[in-house]
Amino acid sequence: MNHLENIKVIVTDLDGTLLDKSHQIATYTKTIFRELHQQNYLIIVATGRHHLDAMPLVESLGFPIYLVTSNGARIHAPNKELLFSKDMKSDSIKSVLDLDIDPEITTVLFKEDVWQTNKHNEKLNDFQKVLNYVPELVNYKEVTDFKAIKMFFTHPSHSKLIALRDQILVNHNGLFSHAFSLPYCLEFMDNTVDKSVAIAKILEIENHSFDQAISFGDGYNDEGMLIKTAKGLLMGNAPDSLKQKLSQLEVIDTNEFDGVAKYLSKNILKRSSSPTL
Repeated sequence: MNHLENIKVIVTDLDGTLLDKSHQIATYTKTIFRELHQQNYLIIVATGRHHLDAMPLVESLGFPIYLVTSNGARIHAPNKELLFSKDMKSDSIKSVLDLDIDPEITTVLFKEDVWQTNKHNEKLNDFQKVLNYVPELVNYKEVTDFKAIKMFFTHPSHSKLIALRDQILVNHNGLFSHAFSLPYCLEFMDNTVDKSVAIAKILEIENHSFDQAISFGDGYNDEGMLIKTAKGLLMGNAPDSLKQKLSQLEVIDTNEFDGVAKYLSKNILKRSSSPTL
């Protein structure tokens, strides 16, 4: 596959992509990524998760990697050094939370050490098998410092979140970047924050380019990196609306069946027992 011969960088999302249904990295996937690391591929994980939440997951790979978290608001080096950070301003967030938001919607602010939420949400809690990043139940009317890494809203109804997005953008257009990481999760960051922007910073450090990178994702917050890399792969479990929007991209197997690892093993990994692809 000639268009993959120059690939030196592997970029992958976590939830719905590298992680299985139990929000863990499967043994087979770990094996493939360890072989890629041994063959000197640069591995970048880019996720919407907070760094305290994501670090235990990527540590299970067994080797150090670059970690992009909160959709690009934080970058950590393989030695865990913080390379980049960008927060949302307190006044900007307060102006959003002052809106008449449907009380059924769960509102979350990613702080540095805790995530603040207006209600207990079991579905969100299930994403953390090890509670490194703890929730704090708050009444936002009593909060004074709204500064946060990321703000997001979740509700089973996608249409309700679309209505909320439109409500927010009426007076905040251009102030934030936003994306649906999942159909039931609407996320807002500073307008300079995007996974692709953070990845570009890492590529510059490592003297690589997007032309040498392949990426995997399943959500709208992956769109920038999927388009910019030499090869972007959409997961089979990605929303149909995203598959239609990015119809030029190849769709691979789902995260439930190790789609990323299977693709890399077949198309990228050059093992001594396999012929050169």
